[in-house]
Amino acid sequence: MSKIAFVFPGQGAQAVGMGKDVYEALPQSRAVFEKGDEVLGFPLSTLVFEGPDSELKQTVNTQPALVTASVAYLEALSGLQIAPDYVAGHSLGEYSALVAAGVLSFEDAVRLVRLRGQFMEEAVPGGQGAMAAVLGAGRDALTELCRSITASGTPVELANVNCPGQIVVSGSVAGVGEVVQRVKEAGGKRAIPLEVSGPFHSSLMKGAADRLAAELSKVTFNAPAMPVVVNVTAAPVTDPEEIRKLLVEQVFSPVLWQDSVEWLIGAGVDTFVEIGSGSVLAGLIRKIDRNVKVVNINSLESVQAGW
Repeated sequence: MSKIAFVFPGQGAQAVGMGKDVYEALPQSRAVFEKGDEVLGFPLSTLVFEGPDSELKQTVNTQPALVTASVAYLEALSGLQIAPDYVAGHSLGEYSALVAAGVLSFEDAVRLVRLRGQFMEEAVPGGQGAMAAVLGAGRDALTELCRSITASGTPVELANVNCPGQIVVSGSVAGVGEVVQRVKEAGGKRAIPLEVSGPFHSSLMKGAADRLAAELSKVTFNAPAMPVVVNVTAAPVTDPEEIRKLLVEQVFSPVLWQDSVEWLIGAGVDTFVEIGSGSVLAGLIRKIDRNVKVVNINSLESVQAGW
């Protein structure tokens, strides 16, 4: 029997204007943006719809903006009354997934990710951390390279295992720079430095994780309506306290996206519905398995078309 997974994008998928079409057309989507403005105490919706892009790209703004847009599109689908068998999100997108599963209220999620963005930006002084996308390298070989470089005193680790041949590394500027240099010297592979404000999903983020843990402890976590396949373990979780704990670990652990998608496919998922800005996850999923169906819900037109 075929199964459906709702998946939600993370940082990097943001775009000025995202969600404006459903905001203008659908009361339930408008209400999401209005609630986000109210919870955060500033007009997030104006920043999302009008920019500037440079301000939207700031991590502290990007994170609540993306969650708000994703939940607005999720609410736009509510009339179709389609319940997924599983949910998952890429990094920040895990919070949108938790809203979809009923674990977190939207109000708690948008407030938490605003703080999460702040804590991540403040965890490492500017200019000391970096990230880079490595294309064409095997996971085992890249893991060993990172271990070797870290042992020399310049930490660097796997941050995102996105799909075959696409892995992001994160750590100190020197460590990431060494990976980029070594990959280029090896030939046949590419390493592209990323424009980010910190070494996300690396052990350098443990300070941010500790601060986030204190905030997460104040929030009610409900039992999910369906299993949540989480980044840290690439496995389904249904215990609310386990989800809370893993959200802390997620800040300094690699995002096992490829493993998560492979687990979902193994569990019988043959339709992935990416809900939110862009189509980054759709591209990754197709690189993992071209036999599954992938649907993007990122516009009013796509909501109306259904699948």
